[in-house]
Amino acid sequence: MDLHQQFEQAVEDSKTLSEKPSNDTLLQLYSLYKQGTEGDVNVDPPANPFDFVAKAKFEAWSELKGKSKENAIQEYIDLVAKLKN
Repeated sequence: MDLHQQFEQAVEDSKTLSEKPSNDTLLQLYSLYKQGTEGDVNVDPPANPFDFVAKAKFEAWSELKGKSKENAIQEYIDLVAKLKN
């Protein structure tokens, strides 16, 4: 199974975890997914300063700037595997 197939499987597995991950872990999953699929952040920061969820997501993704898509994908796969256990 190549990296992208493993990634697709990890994405599916992340939807069926036995327990919901913490918010920090969810942010990590989100940012690694976005970095792995789109690369460096490519959207403007949220305009609404009170949209804390959007702001947290944007900041988490921004922190991964410069990380290769392949590294982000591998880290996502590894994190989902860890959460499954």
